[in-house]
Amino acid sequence: MDFHIEARDGAARAGELRLAHGVVQTPVFMPVGTSGTVKGMLPDQVAATGARILLGNTYHLMLRPGAERVAALGGLHNFMRWSGNILTDSGGFQVMSLADRCKITEEGVTFKSHIDGSAHRLTPERAMEIQYLLGSDISMVLDECTSYPVTQTQAADSMRRSMRWAVRCREAFISREGYAAFGIQQGSMFEALRRESSEALTSIGFEGYAIGGLAVGEGQGEMLRVLDFAVDMLPADRPRYLMGVGTPSDLVQAVLRGVDMFDCVIPTRSGRFGRAFVPGGELNLRNACHAEDNRPLQEDSDCPTSHYSRAYLHHLFKAGEMLGPILLSWHNLHYYQSLMRAMRRAILEGRMAAFAEGFRFHDKSR
Repeated sequence: MDFHIEARDGAARAGELRLAHGVVQTPVFMPVGTSGTVKGMLPDQVAATGARILLGNTYHLMLRPGAERVAALGGLHNFMRWSGNILTDSGGFQVMSLADRCKITEEGVTFKSHIDGSAHRLTPERAMEIQYLLGSDISMVLDECTSYPVTQTQAADSMRRSMRWAVRCREAFISREGYAAFGIQQGSMFEALRRESSEALTSIGFEGYAIGGLAVGEGQGEMLRVLDFAVDMLPADRPRYLMGVGTPSDLVQAVLRGVDMFDCVIPTRSGRFGRAFVPGGELNLRNACHAEDNRPLQEDSDCPTSHYSRAYLHHLFKAGEMLGPILLSWHNLHYYQSLMRAMRRAILEGRMAAFAEGFRFHDKSR
């Protein structure tokens, strides 16, 4: 994998990732395709928003339909008919979220499937093997996503186990042209632990580095406080990926601090529940105030959803028609990709600070 930084504006960077399935311009938002599909969207529709990389999940795909089956069917790209790049989360977050269904040891994690209760074992080696079978362009190391809140002692124990697993993941990763393995920084809210984690990962050596263990309930203010010191601890010549984030304002603030890559379910999940992202904030199309509003969802958008009125979209949700979630998921992904392109232009033109200062997004829907 090749990563080239084209421009810097303060801490913000604009760059290019060259991977096996094409070039990805950064900063970049990756739509979430957990089980081999971005919910409600055809791959061509996802690509039409400007997405060139999306996220799949090791945990879900190993359970159904199974990594070996996907490999036998030509890999995940062929299986889901996606020609762009794919990053796969190692499944660590999903396994840890099972809590009462999993047991963590030095060797790895044993857990019961949320689907049928069957027993499974996920080790660092198996996590990398599954991602190889899927054909992931970027494979994430298996880590323990530290819960929040947590004591410093608990965070240290969790982080150090993740670093030992990272060594095993690096050794198990099969290097080949255009493919990459990313390490994941942990350490919860503690600066000293984040630094220790970064130093351990850098000594192992990865093609890219992620910031994990955030967006787990700490709130934006605390997340940004951690990013203020955590981002610069990672190598400046490699891509930096903030996992599971976030709202539009989260993205702007994190790019301003030097983050290059993001993923989050927010745009598609919000779309399925009738919420649309537009400049300035969020619209709830279920609200009665939209029932007779003949305006398009967003006046200046070139997304196909702009052909439909707010009244029609309101009707679709009130009638329980599946077209409503499809159209709003499409619109929200288009909004997110447009936001990333706007930030990239701002960085290239040396005005990212002004862009961030002028960006206003009210999370409360109307």
